[in-house]
Amino acid sequence: MGKIKVLIVDDSAVVRQTLASIINSDPNLEVMGTASDPFVAAQKIAEEKPDVITLDIEMPRMDGLTFLHKIMSQHPIPIIIISSLAEQGSESALRALELGAVDIIQKPRLGTKQFIEESRITICDSIKAAAKARLKLVPSSLLTPQPKLTADAVIAKVQSKAMIQTTDKVVVVGASTGGTEALKVFLEAMPMDAPGIVIVQHMPEKFTAAFANRLDQTCKVTIKEAEDNDTVIRGRALIAPGNRHLLLKRSGARYYVEIKDGPLVSRHRPSVDVLFRSAAQYAGKNAIGVILTGMGDDGARGMLEMKEAGAYNIAQDEETCVVFGMPKEAIKRGGVHKVLPLHKIAAEVLRVSATGT
Repeated sequence: MGKIKVLIVDDSAVVRQTLASIINSDPNLEVMGTASDPFVAAQKIAEEKPDVITLDIEMPRMDGLTFLHKIMSQHPIPIIIISSLAEQGSESALRALELGAVDIIQKPRLGTKQFIEESRITICDSIKAAAKARLKLVPSSLLTPQPKLTADAVIAKVQSKAMIQTTDKVVVVGASTGGTEALKVFLEAMPMDAPGIVIVQHMPEKFTAAFANRLDQTCKVTIKEAEDNDTVIRGRALIAPGNRHLLLKRSGARYYVEIKDGPLVSRHRPSVDVLFRSAAQYAGKNAIGVILTGMGDDGARGMLEMKEAGAYNIAQDEETCVVFGMPKEAIKRGGVHKVLPLHKIAAEVLRVSATGT
């Protein structure tokens, strides 16, 4: 197979140069062109179709979201949003995922060697995953904001208890490319009294809080970005903060989470392997593991450790995955009990949490 051809669309010449250097450093990738705005990008696409596009959100003449929607509603091409993701920009980034973007990456900060190197790994891996993504036409109706539930519904659904029984199940979930939409399907199917859920979704900083808040508006369970020492309780899902590892811990009958810094694990921070290993050590047979769509093998080792510790594990099937990488590796290593389409996973988790088998 030839190199994956990438088109960079960003109004900053410095960013275009930096991204081109990062992408061309990978022997499997090639920058076929750069564009300072969507109009220039459209001309280049007409001349030669790229395999993947990297796209900024805020640009002159046409914003990135409008350009994204035009492509995904007419002739879909895998698109990765690369944005600085300032706090006020997080809503736009979430909107990009709704409009069909494959992934969101934080724009590299210049001048920090370690950050640039870690960004190189993230960007190149994301492009490779995007090139394999299964795309579908995005309906034009998505240009209109979708209705959301009010905060009253969020407050009404909180059913917290200070302590949980040791027999309660704890659900740990790992996801990457395509995981934002997969998690939405999984979590919206969970009832108000679902077992406590702890999630690692590969995401950049300043994005997970907005992602959790948006899910919280549409789910019966409470969704929040995890904070150090948060208790894992029924009716709540905790999502790992971007660029921090998340571990499940236990003190007596109480499960809680620990937020930690540290190096990239399985090329990621947060890492699914870190979460799954902690679940194996502290929850054992009380844990239910779920591995969803994603590129690479993060979570495969940890899921096998969970199985060996007595946990019950579920993987998303190839047909419903955007990228069948992480589930495939977990299955290959023998860490999975059941492989299911996305829409059936929540029901299986609830069945196992109720019956224990």
